[in-house]
Amino acid sequence: MGTEIFEAPFSLPTFFLVIITLITCFLYFALIRSNSVIYLIDFTCYLPAGNLRVTISNFVEHLHIGGTFSTDCSEFQERVVERSGIGDEACMPIALHELPPEASFKASLEEVEQVLFPVVEDLLSKNNISPKSIDILISNCSLFCPTPSITAMITNKFGFRSNIKSFSLSGMGCGAGLLSISLAKDLLKVHKNSLALVLSMEAITTNGYHGKVKSMLVTNTIFRMGGAAILLSNKKHDEQRSKYKLLHLVRTHMGSDDRSYASVIQQDDEDGFVGVSLSRSLSHVAGNALRTNISELGPLVLPYFEQLRCGWGVVHRKLWVTAGRKEIYVPYFKKAFEHFCIHAGGRAIIDAVESNLKLQKEDGEASRMTLHRFGNTSSSSVWYELCYLEAKGKVKKGDRIWQIAFGSGFKCNSAVWKSISVLDPKERNAWSDRIHSYPVQIPNAP
Repeated sequence: MGTEIFEAPFSLPTFFLVIITLITCFLYFALIRSNSVIYLIDFTCYLPAGNLRVTISNFVEHLHIGGTFSTDCSEFQERVVERSGIGDEACMPIALHELPPEASFKASLEEVEQVLFPVVEDLLSKNNISPKSIDILISNCSLFCPTPSITAMITNKFGFRSNIKSFSLSGMGCGAGLLSISLAKDLLKVHKNSLALVLSMEAITTNGYHGKVKSMLVTNTIFRMGGAAILLSNKKHDEQRSKYKLLHLVRTHMGSDDRSYASVIQQDDEDGFVGVSLSRSLSHVAGNALRTNISELGPLVLPYFEQLRCGWGVVHRKLWVTAGRKEIYVPYFKKAFEHFCIHAGGRAIIDAVESNLKLQKEDGEASRMTLHRFGNTSSSSVWYELCYLEAKGKVKKGDRIWQIAFGSGFKCNSAVWKSISVLDPKERNAWSDRIHSYPVQIPNAP
């Protein structure tokens, strides 16, 4: 038999070329990954002055003596606010303390300035950030859209750079806060080594409804004054001073369905009064949007075994269980998250999300207490809830937080954050002056 010659599959130069290529690819993808991390350096929530407080009794008194509403409409709003879960600490702009309320454009501008100017100044000064270093500026305010825009107001006040990338979002409801974070995330993926400032609020001064349609009167009772400023970064060196990093952000928009689209809608009534109508199907619509949202979020956050149980539940229901006899298996999301920030849109919303996700009452504590003290502050409510968790000392390094927000359209948005630093519960925030008094016992709805 002749001598067999076995040739190496690669020559030495080829071998080194492959190794160098693999190392280069690894470094490239590592660099891409590091640049795609979004850090939340810090955030600030607006704390209204004590003289802006509107107790429930004061709210009811204004309804009856203000001369705007009939007795029937006043009594309806009284019943709604007493069942809402809102307490006596929630605040309204000074213009709405007057009789009759001063629902002017100028008063709304003053409300925006009163809320956003202090939170931006506080956030920048606390973190030693120069206004000139902000690269991206995003604001969201659903019902009030002035010209010049809200971001232009902030730029003028603080002297941001002329080449700042600014965006003012409107008409996107209470879910716009996380939508703004999503926009910031996408921009930060494109613009490297940048800082993004996100501002979330709702101006309520000019958006009261003065008609008699009950589905439109509800919004008069639940919205209160508030706002938040959030500072984001994609700079690797900012990791050391950041509180959180963004793990996932999932947006669901059910607008192709007519019932979902019309469940929260601004319109005028037959008498020409403009207001926001909340349909009777809102809870059902929100539930469908939430289920669609978590069907996308679940595989990203749940342990594999929990995903298998969920998948098996679907198969079992379709093949062996008669429709209507057994509920579909709901994943145990407490295996994925330590904390939950459910949009404080109202008592019914918090109850429904807790029920749908099989959560305990303590999981909704931050949401209930935020609703009680600050009311429904629209897009900023999930940030007041995170403030509450921090002030209570509940957020530990490594904890994961799920923020859930709903908005007109109809939208359900989820953001998942991971705590990456040791937080000091004594750090000043919007809850510092009252945190020792919470949680409070909220009476059941009459």
